[in-house]
Amino acid sequence: MSQVEPRPFILNAFEMTTVSHTNFGLWRHPEDRTSEYTGLRFWTDLARLLDEGGFDGLFIADGVGQLDVYGGSAAAALAGGVQAPINDPLLAVSAMAAVTEHLGFGLTVSTTYEYPYLLARKFTTLDHLTEGRVAWNVVTSTRDSAARNILGRDSQIPHDTRYEIAEEFIDVAYKLWEGSWEDDAVVRDRERRVYTDPAKVHPIAHRGKHFTVPGPHLSEPSPQRTPVLFQAGTSEAGKTFAARHAEVVFLHGPTPELVRRQTDDIRARAVAAGRSRDAVKFITSVLVVTGPTDAAARDRYEQLTRYHSAEGSLVLLSGVTGVDWSTANLDAPLEYVETEGGRSALATYTKLDPARRWTLRDIYGELGRNEAIVGGAKTVVDRLEALADEGGLDGFNLSYALMPGTFEDFIDYVVPELRRRGRIRERQPGQTLRQRLFGAESPYLPDEHPGSRYRREGPTWPSIAPSREAATAAA
Repeated sequence: MSQVEPRPFILNAFEMTTVSHTNFGLWRHPEDRTSEYTGLRFWTDLARLLDEGGFDGLFIADGVGQLDVYGGSAAAALAGGVQAPINDPLLAVSAMAAVTEHLGFGLTVSTTYEYPYLLARKFTTLDHLTEGRVAWNVVTSTRDSAARNILGRDSQIPHDTRYEIAEEFIDVAYKLWEGSWEDDAVVRDRERRVYTDPAKVHPIAHRGKHFTVPGPHLSEPSPQRTPVLFQAGTSEAGKTFAARHAEVVFLHGPTPELVRRQTDDIRARAVAAGRSRDAVKFITSVLVVTGPTDAAARDRYEQLTRYHSAEGSLVLLSGVTGVDWSTANLDAPLEYVETEGGRSALATYTKLDPARRWTLRDIYGELGRNEAIVGGAKTVVDRLEALADEGGLDGFNLSYALMPGTFEDFIDYVVPELRRRGRIRERQPGQTLRQRLFGAESPYLPDEHPGSRYRREGPTWPSIAPSREAATAAA
């Protein structure tokens, strides 16, 4: 009986444009460079390292509000460097693309605090500049502080309403990316003095509950048109959204069995939505501490734990859930609290497995994660393969303890073993991110994806009336 050929993992580095993403307190370590995040060279050096090291992408998280729930203020977040201060994740991407050939860029932008007309132009621009290597991580945001400072509201928009907005938002984006400009709209005809054929540019005429966008897309079609669509969020509304729209879903669970429940659920919902079962790929976050031997990796892990801030983990959990954990008993069983924040963060530990009672200490462990993979190359890859098989996963977001040391160690010790087992993707020149991740011939959304229907219907929409000069030149 022949064995199934191993599939390459999706391998992303998991970052944030801040001093401390999830490695709370580790910015104090003498080897850590995250305090250099405001400099462009920090990002270009990281991009080169990942590109040469076999990574598929750099996945950049984001949050557009301060973490100010813990203790009733942002003081702990600011003092500890817990995702504060934080910069815009999009602005360094073109520089990183210029020094790399294959690396993709997954960029987090919230549908709650952006406008589809402007966001569509940003992603089209980046898709052009990266030659088709961008993905959009679609989120709806969880922080009241963002709602206060961006929308002028006392608290954020209710959870399910945020997903309702996201549904219309992404529909508008599809219309702009897929249907507004025909493939051959840009003719660059010097003799006729026509750069773009106005008859092939179409207003989208969108008028909905949350957005009104009558005109056409501002930008000409990019290599992928629609960026690869990532999504993070496993509430009921989040899973429905993922099944309909996402190409790669980022999720988390305390055990592989609980992760498998989520991946199976979303796959079934995707099929019900008219998509194939393998249309959606799944990744989860892992922290790997490695070295030349298991013993060396354990020594490294023990050394790193001396710098970890447990308070930082609680600051983040408070901001994500909207619950102040500053006075919580770390050893008391967690209970679900219904809030308008990130519901999946608590539901994962309180609802998915009623037989297990998790405590805060269980979840965050010694380096802020309930499980770190610690060991030499064989130990690490064995565990990654087991997680993928048991959880129904297609790959991983590799988080870090030290920047760039965690990624350097992973590339030096683990990537050769992954490559030996057929788990690193072979590079093909000129591929877009979608083609690489899915092995597809086309760089565009597949026909079964709901966004593709606008591509087919686009040419039937009204076109832009040609200007007098263009009409005269064309005559």
